[in-house]
Amino acid sequence: MEQNRIILHIDMNAFFASVEQQSNPALSGKPVAVIGAAKRTIITTCSYEARAFGVKTGMNSWEARKKCPQLIFVVGNNRKYSYTSKQIIAIMREYTPLVEVFSIDEAFLDVTGSLSLFGSAEKIAHLIKQQIRERFGLTCSVGIAPNKLLAKLASDMQKPDGLTIIEPERVAQVMERLPIQALCGIGAKMQQHLAKFGIKTCGELGRFPVETLRKHFGVTGERLHFMGLGVDDSPVVPEDEAEEVKSVGHSTTLDRDITERSEILLQLLQLSEMVGRRARKYQVTGRTVTLTVRYADFTTFSKQQSRGDYTNNSEEIYRAAVKILDTLDLTQPVRLLGVKITNLRHHTEQLPLFTEERKKALVASAMDDVNNKFGDFAVTFGSLVGKEKGAKVISPAWRPEGVRNVDAD
Repeated sequence: MEQNRIILHIDMNAFFASVEQQSNPALSGKPVAVIGAAKRTIITTCSYEARAFGVKTGMNSWEARKKCPQLIFVVGNNRKYSYTSKQIIAIMREYTPLVEVFSIDEAFLDVTGSLSLFGSAEKIAHLIKQQIRERFGLTCSVGIAPNKLLAKLASDMQKPDGLTIIEPERVAQVMERLPIQALCGIGAKMQQHLAKFGIKTCGELGRFPVETLRKHFGVTGERLHFMGLGVDDSPVVPEDEAEEVKSVGHSTTLDRDITERSEILLQLLQLSEMVGRRARKYQVTGRTVTLTVRYADFTTFSKQQSRGDYTNNSEEIYRAAVKILDTLDLTQPVRLLGVKITNLRHHTEQLPLFTEERKKALVASAMDDVNNKFGDFAVTFGSLVGKEKGAKVISPAWRPEGVRNVDAD
């Protein structure tokens, strides 16, 4: 008989804000909000002292200040956060090799095979919490359950610094009255769709005819049915076994809404260079370029265009993005821009066949070498010299290694 899996979900508490409070004792116990370096920014995360006043992630800085006049804004230091995250992940790997990084501040651990060494999942959780607290002064909330879905649910039940266990025999009881939005993967739109069927709790979702769910939601319908029952067969996938990434992209929220084509082009050139450089570093080329635009009213849309060949050359990515831009009729000022390459080909090392293309590749490689040594944009396109650089952010797709590791200032 196959042994039941035991999964931990470890979620760092107010991670960015807590790191800042530990770095600067003057911030300890005070309401702190971490923001970007741009003039117009939103709250990346905030301390629990700030949350007590109603300050939330994603809130505009002026709105947050209105709720908490004594709020202390701290410009985020992404290098500090990614470094700390990597050290914490290393602690987790002392207890099991099966560690799946879910984001910069959370991870899943399959400790099924580690129990003979450490005694119990609860003991492993306490040991990890203790090491993180002693080394970094940080707290985390841990959920223990038979699968990833329930482990993440459990880690949200007691914050901060909590430890919650959902035993297999308690799953049905826990799910019966649980609101569907408490489950990871059911957002506001799905919640609205399910409400039309009278489904508000996981118990109701699990009992609802799976055929009807399939008819309205396709293959997702069956997944929703199992989620309502608390069933999740997805394995914990370590980084070295993870599926290859499907895209390399970057976006930036602008300091102010812009309408001038020259300003939009400048931002696209910078974004294209950031995408191209990361793709070259990890020997990835893409055939499709996607441009994302967000208007001042937060309306967001994307449009893509496929090329005849694969590329990671920044200038070619930029030209493709501009071609897409030329097909758009921008009806409002622009708030955010993003550039992404998809349809990827991995591990491409050979130089191009034609002289001109080979020359471009060598120039790009030389620029990358200089920027790797002296910092981003130490050498760049002439039109970017002296221009303010867009804010780099750590996205939910962040990983401690590889192409998704945005090493941001």
